[in-house]
Amino acid sequence: MVRGALAAFTSYFLWGILPIYWKALDGISLMELMVHRAVWTLVAILVFLAMRRELHLLAAAWRSAETRRAHFMGSLLLMGNWGCYIWGVSSGRIIETSLGYFLVPLLNATLGWLWFQEKLRRAQKIALGLATAGVLLMVWQVGTLPWISLGLAVTWAAYGLVHKRSNTGPLTGLAIETSFAAPFAIAYIVWLGIAGQPRFGTGDTHVTVLMIGTGIISMVPLTLFAFGARRLRFTTLGLLQYVAPSCQFLIGWLVYHEPFDSDRAVAFSLIWLGLALYTFDATRPARR
Repeated sequence: MVRGALAAFTSYFLWGILPIYWKALDGISLMELMVHRAVWTLVAILVFLAMRRELHLLAAAWRSAETRRAHFMGSLLLMGNWGCYIWGVSSGRIIETSLGYFLVPLLNATLGWLWFQEKLRRAQKIALGLATAGVLLMVWQVGTLPWISLGLAVTWAAYGLVHKRSNTGPLTGLAIETSFAAPFAIAYIVWLGIAGQPRFGTGDTHVTVLMIGTGIISMVPLTLFAFGARRLRFTTLGLLQYVAPSCQFLIGWLVYHEPFDSDRAVAFSLIWLGLALYTFDATRPARR
């Protein structure tokens, strides 16, 4: 259990410090980063599965039409989530991206209520009300919806919902999803080369290595998460998930000095209070 907790914590911590990695690739277009991430993630997973002699699992999953349909939708949601996240980081809105992932557990509860007719306890309803009030307060303060936060929360929660329809492992599922995106990604990379516009492989070794590394940073945390998830209670895993957005928030605020005034603090506090209430209520059955 200790190894599982360490693996899960490390996975969330790595996800949490990813803004630093993407900031090192500032100046490269969103599309170029997206297509390289898709291609190199697929390459990294295929190499890893080959080393573990588990490519047959991927082949078996691909033969299932139902699995392909589920992960095709998952591919669309994942690309949308990646694009929204990279855009948020590169545009100096890391704190806003952290808000998106803070909202995910509450949005999951809402989807469970709407999609699976799961009953919400009183404390959960209050928690959702507090989070909604926090988002509405931000809308009133800024005059517009926090699109990055909501985009990340909706795509990631829906991505989790899609994965409920699949029995494949996380790495196998990610391999299928990136394989759908890979042909378009490779075509775009070729087009960039023909047009003479690529940043990859044009003499800047630092950029080239970092872009290849996007596959590693996508695969490694997921591998650690899968290892930890098999060994931990769901409640423990649910508590650890706040490590990632907390790290993102602190990086945006303390490292990149993004604005966080008293008005935003009040809105965030309502959302954090809702999360605290939701988490406390969720852990009560486990304590009993």
